[in-house]
Amino acid sequence: MSRKLWLHGRLRHMAPLLSARLWLRRLVTWGGAVVVSLLALGFARLADLAQRGFVWALHGQPLGVLILAPAGLALSVWLTRRFFPGAQGSGIPQTIAALHMTDGVAVNAVLSPKIAAGKVLLTLLGLFCGASIGREGPTVQVGAAAMHALGRLLRLPRHDLRRSLVLAGGAAGVAAAFNTPLAGIVFAIEELSHSFETRTSGTVLTAVILAGITTLALAGNYTYFGATRAELDVGAGWAAVALCALAGGVAGGVFSQVLVAASRGLPGRGGRLLMRHPIGFAALCGLALALLGLASGGTTYGTGYAQARGVVEGTATLPPLYALLKLLATVVSYLSGIPGGIFAPSLSIGAGIGQWLALLVPSAPAGAVVLLGMVAYFSGVVQAPITATVIVMEMTDNQRMTIPLLATAMLAFGVSRLICPRPLYGALARRFLLAMERRATPTH
Repeated sequence: MSRKLWLHGRLRHMAPLLSARLWLRRLVTWGGAVVVSLLALGFARLADLAQRGFVWALHGQPLGVLILAPAGLALSVWLTRRFFPGAQGSGIPQTIAALHMTDGVAVNAVLSPKIAAGKVLLTLLGLFCGASIGREGPTVQVGAAAMHALGRLLRLPRHDLRRSLVLAGGAAGVAAAFNTPLAGIVFAIEELSHSFETRTSGTVLTAVILAGITTLALAGNYTYFGATRAELDVGAGWAAVALCALAGGVAGGVFSQVLVAASRGLPGRGGRLLMRHPIGFAALCGLALALLGLASGGTTYGTGYAQARGVVEGTATLPPLYALLKLLATVVSYLSGIPGGIFAPSLSIGAGIGQWLALLVPSAPAGAVVLLGMVAYFSGVVQAPITATVIVMEMTDNQRMTIPLLATAMLAFGVSRLICPRPLYGALARRFLLAMERRATPTH
């Protein structure tokens, strides 16, 4: 009798391994992670083509941007409002909002295939017009939408299971977009979910690993911003840690606070113009982008990836005012209402800050100070210091700088929090949720 009970217990424990339904879920989830990676890689290739198209369109006619940027941003906002409402902005706040929604209809609207497709197309349009935006944030929403679609296909019965797929899709999107698997995991814990839940951790880890393997197989073991062997020994050079943390934290905090305040509505005549004439306002933002680009010698257009990579590898030097002009261009791009992320522009701004501060700390290697500037500003913007550290470390293939990077990121986070009390993506997600609730509430 005891042996029968033992066998019964063993079979009951083995049931999950033998369940065809559970294996179907696993296989679909694994396939979804591969799909997210393929989407991210395709998006990256198209983004590069869009930026090359911008350069081609202005070849020999740099003043043409005075027409291209206003017209392109106006068109993007019109398309967003007419065909893809909810696609504007980064995509990360929408993903965070979806993780907190309990209404399946609302989640379906935020993470619909139509919105994901619009996010990709309109981000590409923005890059073709010279907007200072990135593709990484949109990739998070696209990855979350892809995995959510799989959850609907499987008809998952529980909210926590559907939520785990959305979380895994967003994390896989980061891992594939940057080719940084560890950063994808940390981003899911620190930024998307703000916790590490037992029921979702396995799904997230598996999705990120499979997305990383797919990216590695198709794109090779590349580093996003190249490779650097810069180091920062303990000594006088560590003054750069405090200096970069202060500058990056202040700049990142101000940037975030401006975007959070703008999400509540612009004040004065600008706010009234935006409410009454959003397409005309976008055209004015495009004109401002064009003027900033001309003032910077064309360096503030696009993601800023090439500029940051050149500084990290020591093969290029940015104009002295690059960081300020790129920051302003990114703010203007966001305020225009077009879809697009802020990851790559933020890292590029940080590289510009680091290059400038390196002149003030001659005892520290310039390459090391550039990395400190990147992690400081990025941490100041997103207020996720561990994610910032891991992303910069993985993207530059540099583990020697781990401790200085982490120290800088933590200090910059503290400085930024004094200026912008709430994390940027969390605050924008709350505003997005409130807007969704207002639209869902009937007026009398």
